[in-house]
Order: sequence, then C-alpha cells, then structure tokens
Amino acid sequence: MTIPLLIALVFVSAILMAMWRQLRKARRAEFIRSYTLPAGLFDRLRKQRPDLSLKDCQLVSHALRQFFLAYLKSGCKFVSMPSQVADDLWHEFILYTKNYDLFCKQAFGRFLHHTPAVVLSTAQQNNAGLRRCWWFTCREENINPRNATRLPLLFALDSKLKVPDGFHYIADCSSVRRQSSGSDSGTVYCGGDFSSTSFDGGTDGFGDSASADSGGFLGDSSDSGGADSGGCGGGGCGGGD
Repeated sequence: MTIPLLIALVFVSAILMAMWRQLRKARRAEFIRSYTLPAGLFDRLRKQRPDLSLKDCQLVSHALRQFFLAYLKSGCKFVSMPSQVADDLWHEFILYTKNYDLFCKQAFGRFLHHTPAVVLSTAQQNNAGLRRCWWFTCREENINPRNATRLPLLFALDSKLKVPDGFHYIADCSSVRRQSSGSDSGTVYCGGDFSSTSFDGGTDGFGDSASADSGGFLGDSSDSGGADSGGCGGGGCGGGD
C-alpha cells in the first residue's frame, strides 16, 4: 500500500468516525427530548411543591431535559444545575433507580450523578459548570449566550414559577445593577455575568476547545471529560461525581 493511499484511508476513516459520533450524539439528543418520564413522577414533585399545576410540572420536565442536553452537548463535561425546582424533579427521577439508570445509559452512555443546584459564587468548579450550562441552554433556544436579551427556560424557571427558595436570574445586567441586590424571593442573578471572568478566575469566556459544539469554553481542566465521543468519558457528571 502506497503512502498517499494510506493517508487517504486514514483521512476517510477520521471523517467517517466523526460522522458516526455526530449521528450518535444526535440520536441521544432526540432520545432525551422524546423520553417518557416514569408514571407518578409529577405526583411526587407536587407533594414536595403543592403549588405546581400539571402544566407547571411539564414545564419543569422540559427545563430538566435542557439540562440533560447541555450535559450531552458539552461532551459530558461537568455542568451545574441552575434551577431549584428542576433539581427537585431530577432528584425524584433518580429515585426511580432502574428507569434513571437505563435513561442515562441511553442518553449518555454512563451514569449522570446528581449534585444540588448552585449559583455563581467563588466556587470555580461550580462556576465553570454553570457557564457551560448557560452556553448550551442558550444555544438550544437560539439565544446569544454572550449578549442574551432573554433567559433560557432552565435559568428562568424558578422565577417563572415563583419558587420561594429558587434561584432567580434576569438577562439584563444593567437593570439589576440599578436595583437593590435582593428581592422578596431572594437575590437576583444576572445572566450577563456568565460572560464575565470576575466570578471565576479559572474561566476565560465561553466554549470549550475540546468540544465542537461549545465555541471555546475554557473550563476547569480537572472536570473535563474530553471531547465527545458519542458517550461520556471521565471527569465530573452533572455537577460532579
């Protein structure tokens, strides 16, 4: 076999492998979007959150799917949960152990561990996970993550449903800076802060050079799972192992 032919075969193989990975990721994304949650899951959530209607629960489930998609599209790197009520539903889902285990295998190729919802702070790993989550949930809704004029559902959910212990965000930083730092339901966080390095010295903008979908997020190398290979390798899951 000649060297030019060998190079051509390697090149074609690389293209085919990349196409296969993208196809598998697309299939997993569709599985997440169309997955039927276990019967009774909303009832469990409404016992914890009795003010929620069935329509509200459906909205929460849609937001939780956004979180799962963010994890998948990040190459299964560390992502942090920004919504308390979506976190509640995630926790209830995990209690259906067989269902959740099968879901994770189909959606990610591995188990996605749970950690509590968080907000921007001095915690570098959580901030990297939140900013990664922000990037992909914005892109899911065709929002510019660097200059958002509205919030993606996952970040707007707690305010929309008036969750008393939830995390409340707005897209416009300038308006919240002119207001008091708090509200009746707690501190208001600004979506624009996700493009600022002032909250996380270990991150320098969005995207992740190891992930084609991310557009250049420089996350914490300690929780990087590597480029997406159609599955989820290494690192923290959904806020960390």
